[in-house]
Amino acid sequence: MRRALHFVFKVGDRNKTATFYRDVLGMKVLRHEEFDEGCKATCNGPYDAKWSKTMVGFGPEDEHFVAELTYNYGVAEYQLGNDFLGLTLQSSKAVSNAKRLGWPLTQVKDGLYLTQAPGGYPFYLVDQEQPHKDPVQKVCLGVSDLSRSTHFWSALLGMTVIERSDEKKTVLLGFGDTGCKLELHNIIGTVDHGTAFGRIAFSCPRDQLTDLEAMMKKESQKILTPLVSLDTPGKATVEVVILADPDGHEICFVGDEAFRELSTVDPKGKELLEKAMADDKSNEWFAKHNRQKAAA
Repeated sequence: MRRALHFVFKVGDRNKTATFYRDVLGMKVLRHEEFDEGCKATCNGPYDAKWSKTMVGFGPEDEHFVAELTYNYGVAEYQLGNDFLGLTLQSSKAVSNAKRLGWPLTQVKDGLYLTQAPGGYPFYLVDQEQPHKDPVQKVCLGVSDLSRSTHFWSALLGMTVIERSDEKKTVLLGFGDTGCKLELHNIIGTVDHGTAFGRIAFSCPRDQLTDLEAMMKKESQKILTPLVSLDTPGKATVEVVILADPDGHEICFVGDEAFRELSTVDPKGKELLEKAMADDKSNEWFAKHNRQKAAA
């Protein structure tokens, strides 16, 4: 069984980002990892330097769709494109948190608010009591040809079409009835990924990875990273294949068995993140040398 895992966001300010996900949305730090060099599967983007990964969510990754926050120590900001159109979650608590903390909110319609994570990423908050299951409902991506993209995600990747709207020019897909869904929204013009381009991740049984890669080759689809093993210090090694859809959205498929071991909640995750933020002197270094951090 395949399942949706997380979306990767590049962040330029870990402190403000932590405030948004923890204090506004109400998510928890599930694990935090530091790396001295770039990822072989470009998890942190096209950067070969020190970076970190922080997984945040409403509960364990086995049962929740979470956010992967990647931070490159030398990069302060990223340029948004029109590729990521929003993440929708249900939590009246998040709405009240935003109002209490003065975090900007725009009412889209009755019971639905739009806010932004640091960096400009749009989040839609449904003003209803947080469900016992995962509050994250869907991730929306912009596509230039809805019919072509629907074929890719359903016929090739095996997602089920749940709902279509000709009026909104959207298609909602998912792996099974539960878990976070993927919404494709037809936009006018080409999809621009900017430098903030993200990545959506799914898991599948390990033995499906080679078949998936072979099928992509047969269908002449783009493979960004052929099957590769990724090491995390002190944790399980996972195998991944990185694909791209017709509009260049990055898609990671990871072997489920090893990923479940890797993604176990680390009770020290919050402590590790706070230590990393306290030890990060990159802003002071750039200020001392009268320089600005790079913009990607």
